[in-house]
Amino acid sequence: MRIMSLNGWGGKLHEPLTQYLRSEAPEVLCLQEVVSSPASAKDWLIYRDGETVLPQRANFFHDVAAALPDHTAVFCPAAQGVLWDGGTAVPSRWGLATFVHKSLAITGQVQGFVHKAFSPHGYGEHPRSRNAHAVRLYDFENDRPVSIAHMHGLRDLDGKGDTPARTRQARRLVDLVSQVATPGDALVVCGDFNVEPQSETFDILGTLGLMELVTARGFESTRTSHYRKPGRFADYMLVNERVEVLDFSVVTDPEVSDHCPLVLTI
Repeated sequence: MRIMSLNGWGGKLHEPLTQYLRSEAPEVLCLQEVVSSPASAKDWLIYRDGETVLPQRANFFHDVAAALPDHTAVFCPAAQGVLWDGGTAVPSRWGLATFVHKSLAITGQVQGFVHKAFSPHGYGEHPRSRNAHAVRLYDFENDRPVSIAHMHGLRDLDGKGDTPARTRQARRLVDLVSQVATPGDALVVCGDFNVEPQSETFDILGTLGLMELVTARGFESTRTSHYRKPGRFADYMLVNERVEVLDFSVVTDPEVSDHCPLVLTI
């Protein structure tokens, strides 16, 4: 089974990203920064936040679902705000999504918030609402359950250092995972955590018996050339002792986002 975690950057690099996903078609895709604009038939809209202006795929969630037609797709919105079609505001939901190949049975799942709560009337002030999604799957090929969870950690304008909010975030993630994973499950937790490798987050996740793979295997960055700020880590993949890691990589080529895909084969 291959599990991929990726911050999709709102589909800004749409063509290389969808081509890559069609080609790789991991059994489980954990995707962050996903956009869904049900009222729009446009391909592209614009995100505006102060000096930040980014093109976004208006219905990125549906783009990825179309690229992975053999997967069950679950969208988990964190907020509804607006994107822009010229001077017209378009209601748009933003969050994360999980795509599970139909050969796997989804036997349990839970979504919830690790920071704040659902924001229905705008994306809100930073640090904004952030959520997580966990699924328990039955892997028939290996005759065992596997639990997988991912989150998009809060973005703090002061940086990626530890804060009380990030401590609460990690504890909420542990609580959410514990609602789905059963003792004895192979467990994978991943996502764009928005923390440094030395973060207390990993001590808290360690209470689930999880070990972090990115830095443990010597990778020096999870960002691509499209990311030009300091700090080269944001994305992580953790596993417990019941996961037999056959391969793990931080994919630098092709570049499909300002984040690198993390790909785990178990």
